[in-house]
Amino acid sequence: MRTPPFCRTRSRNRNPRPPDEGATAALRPVHRSRLRPAIATKSSSRRRQLRVSCGEDRLSALTDDLLLLVLRRLDTRTALATAALSKRWAGLPRGLDVLDFRVSDILPARYHQCIRVHGKATGHTYGFNVNLKVLCANIERYERRAMRTMAASINNFLDADDAHDHAGERLCNVRVLRLEFFATQCSSRINRLIAKAVDACRVEDLEVSAKGTFRPQDAHCFPHHGLCKDPQKSRLRNLKLAGCYVPPLQDFHALTSLVLQDLPESTPTAAYVTVFTLCPQLQALHLKSCNLKQGVVAVHAPRSEIKQLILEHCWFGQIKLYSLPMLESLAVLETDVTYKLSSFPYLRHLNVTTRCGVTKSRICRFRNYYDLNLYLGGSPGITDLVVRFTGYDRWFKSSSPKLLFPKLRRLLIADVPSSWDVSWPRLLIEAAPCLEILHIHIAHWEEESCNDISWQPPEFFHSQLKELVIVGFEGTERQIFFVNFVIKISTSLQLVSLHKNGHVLDRGHWNWDMVTQQYQWGNEKVRILKQIADNGPCSVTPIQLVLE
Repeated sequence: MRTPPFCRTRSRNRNPRPPDEGATAALRPVHRSRLRPAIATKSSSRRRQLRVSCGEDRLSALTDDLLLLVLRRLDTRTALATAALSKRWAGLPRGLDVLDFRVSDILPARYHQCIRVHGKATGHTYGFNVNLKVLCANIERYERRAMRTMAASINNFLDADDAHDHAGERLCNVRVLRLEFFATQCSSRINRLIAKAVDACRVEDLEVSAKGTFRPQDAHCFPHHGLCKDPQKSRLRNLKLAGCYVPPLQDFHALTSLVLQDLPESTPTAAYVTVFTLCPQLQALHLKSCNLKQGVVAVHAPRSEIKQLILEHCWFGQIKLYSLPMLESLAVLETDVTYKLSSFPYLRHLNVTTRCGVTKSRICRFRNYYDLNLYLGGSPGITDLVVRFTGYDRWFKSSSPKLLFPKLRRLLIADVPSSWDVSWPRLLIEAAPCLEILHIHIAHWEEESCNDISWQPPEFFHSQLKELVIVGFEGTERQIFFVNFVIKISTSLQLVSLHKNGHVLDRGHWNWDMVTQQYQWGNEKVRILKQIADNGPCSVTPIQLVLE
């Protein structure tokens, strides 16, 4: 058998090879008597340095401020675990200003793997080879263990804090508290931490997110007295509640920002109305993914100071806004809301996202009988407008004589189906004489275009429009028709930028950026530019035309 090259063998009968004479001669000048002390001295000095370095705690030599900078870069669970190092480290976590308890940090990777397998197994991706009963039992066991561990950690943290209270050292540096947990029986420990943070620590930002367990249970419920025992003295300014029942909030006089998300279906409409009427100091309110199955939420709050209102994905119900006198920014995102913009005299920013049609099918068609004035009209002070109207067919009229935006400066029309007549934004251009920036995003639909609008020749000129950007431009007949229309009526137009690839990057609900990508048009680019150039521009300044 052949021996591998990396294996060394030694024969018993083989005589040892004599040393090379050159190597022996090279060692002759070295005196062993001098070599041994040098080696011994060098090794002993290394051992002394090693003993010194092992005995010296350089990390504890740092100041408390530097150590807190280190702890702030760790998650809360790891930062609290450093208290077991020494007495000094035990008091350092009390100086943290942000505490973030998340059950997702405790869940093992195998839990998420089970969730993915269950999602695929329910769709029979693996056939019938997965025992769903055993899989569900494992998922529930992981959730129970994680919640018991989290509850024990919070309980130990609070017990240690009570001990420090007797010594005169209070946990008073916390300004932000975030909690993420499963709504189980163990979540009752959460209420103790919240009350401690709001009453004693004077926390300013509080986020409570109760995740639904694998088998949906009830939402998280607070004690009868609410979040804390003395809300009038609290400094709570920003509050987010997700998957919770709404506690009494009318006595939190410092509360200015409130987010309610994934509230249970059993939440009465009076709880939503109370937020508007009994919390007049609120300035920002965000309702997200709340099922309004208990009736119509009618809002009449003449004393409210709400300036920013976001209604996002609130299904199975209706909200009627009658009076919010201080409202400046409104976002209605796929939510059934009835309102009159004339009731908001200070409204400046508006975002409306509406979709009509459940499926991409003409079996259930929506006739174009809605007037845009119902959605966008009635507020003369709007300066920034974001519109996302989608559906298989265009569901609004091609004319709206009462529509008027005398102060509109920036306009974004996003997610326009390519099957629509993309020239419909002409309605908004005619209603906005001070419009300066117009951005349009066209979403690709496989269906052919339909319901072309028959426009009358324009009888007006636009003196303020300076920039037109279209993303999703494919050079179709109606798209080129709309570009030529804008060029023909705009006397101050400076830039026309047409891009095939790109998207809208939202920066909040009322601001955005147009992100574009280059595309090689080929010979088609010459045809498109020729069709646009044949229409003489009306602008007194040269127009920069970009086609990418």
